[in-house]
Amino acid sequence: MTWNLLLISSVILLCILLHRVSDKIGVPMLLAFIVLGMAFGTDGIVKIPFENYELAENVCSTALIFIMFYGGFGTSWYEARPVAVKSVLLSTLGVVITAALTGFFCYFILKFSFLDSMLIGSVVSSTDAASVFSILRSKNMGLKYGTASMLELESGSNDPCSYMLTAVVLSAMSGTASAGSIFYMIFAQLFFGILFGCLIAFAARFILRHINFDIAGFDMAFVIAVALLSYTLPSIAGGNGYLSAYMVGIILGNTKIKNKKSLVNFFDGITGLMQMLIFFLLGLLATPSQLPRIFLPALAIALFLTLAARPLAVSAILAPFKCRLNQQVLVSFAGLRGAASIVFAIMATVDEAYTGFDVYHIVFCIVLLSILFQGSFLSQAAKKLNMSDTETDVMKTFSDYSEEADLQFIRIRITEEHTWSHKAVKDISLPPDTLFLMLLRGEETVIPSGETIFRPGDTAVLSARGYQEQEDLELTEMKITAKSPWIGIKISDFSPYPGELVIMILRGDETVVPKGDTIIMENDLLVIYSVPEYRKNLPVKELPAG
Repeated sequence: MTWNLLLISSVILLCILLHRVSDKIGVPMLLAFIVLGMAFGTDGIVKIPFENYELAENVCSTALIFIMFYGGFGTSWYEARPVAVKSVLLSTLGVVITAALTGFFCYFILKFSFLDSMLIGSVVSSTDAASVFSILRSKNMGLKYGTASMLELESGSNDPCSYMLTAVVLSAMSGTASAGSIFYMIFAQLFFGILFGCLIAFAARFILRHINFDIAGFDMAFVIAVALLSYTLPSIAGGNGYLSAYMVGIILGNTKIKNKKSLVNFFDGITGLMQMLIFFLLGLLATPSQLPRIFLPALAIALFLTLAARPLAVSAILAPFKCRLNQQVLVSFAGLRGAASIVFAIMATVDEAYTGFDVYHIVFCIVLLSILFQGSFLSQAAKKLNMSDTETDVMKTFSDYSEEADLQFIRIRITEEHTWSHKAVKDISLPPDTLFLMLLRGEETVIPSGETIFRPGDTAVLSARGYQEQEDLELTEMKITAKSPWIGIKISDFSPYPGELVIMILRGDETVVPKGDTIIMENDLLVIYSVPEYRKNLPVKELPAG
């Protein structure tokens, strides 16, 4: 048990380290996770024998639920709405065209069996949201004509269609499929996926809006349960669980709910961990010694997919919208394969209809080549095609609050002696970038105008831009005990070091913002701001006991 935990923690730390290294050398981080998995695998340095496809399928399927959910949760519908029709067509009709063309290529050119060919086409027909998002974010790459939003919505929503095609082909391979059963399967996948997605999303939205979670973190636990429920319920009814999870994510992500920023930060970390897990398992499950045997057909499929199938599908859909040629080329080139293809390949391997055809290692090579070449050169392709937009912040494409500047709210109590007392809002001067939000007057909330008069007893609420560069912000605490010499001393006379300032006093349940004449009392907890650069040059001296 101890050694297993040590191994898991070591892998996670190595993945994080490789993430930083991959950013510096310009290689997509997901490729680094694959290489690390291969290093730990059967033919690698550590030589861990791992061939449990059933376990890998369960783990990766669960991980994909969170990736799909967060793909929806992180989608800004306001930004995506202008390109929604194009994106939905790419994620449905585009997936079908890509799968069919790739399948026919495998059948007619590579001479695979027809169902094996269609299986490969179905498995690799969707683009990978994790790869596309990570590359756009890591390069901070804005794209013209709403292309980033189009890629975001397409790559986040096309996995359910690929999953459905894979399920249909596996059903045909089992020999039990008929035209009627395939039609019902497609109908059930779409109907129950959409139905349960909407029902679960609206129920979860109601709960998050109207119920206060008394214990911190319970709202995150609730959303985790919602994400898992959004997959399992429609799956039991024969629906598409990934479609449902994506729909729940996009509805909740574009809803005003409490603690949304914390939820975004939490799921950003969870999704990153899931990506590490999936791509590490991909490398661990692979047997590199078997790759030379299937490398040439895998390379042929990857080239056809990148240079023919994907461009033809994109052109067939975007050309009628009169999209620019350079935009079509970039959208085609951005069709990276990744996590979903891995999961679907493993799903096909453990299915009862599996024929022994090595679909897993073929898909492994395709994903590896896609991430290596398309992922590494996506930013250069955008610049060469004149699609890079330096004036557009790609983060605005995503409803991700983690990269936006914090707003801090300031509460000011108006007393009879306060300089604002009995003055109108228009007669006071606020610092730049500060906004007067509201006035709390007893049980009444007043939205202020220029003529609003401050009264004693009012509480003014202001907002200002938060301070983000906190590396140089050093806070210390000092407890004032019964023997402290500072009791009864004014804050203006409190100066244990010249480079320190008392910024807050915690007095029981009360928070006091100190002024020069504020008296220090027994049991006060002083929160002190220190300037490190100032203090390190001062001689050490003994402080009176606090």
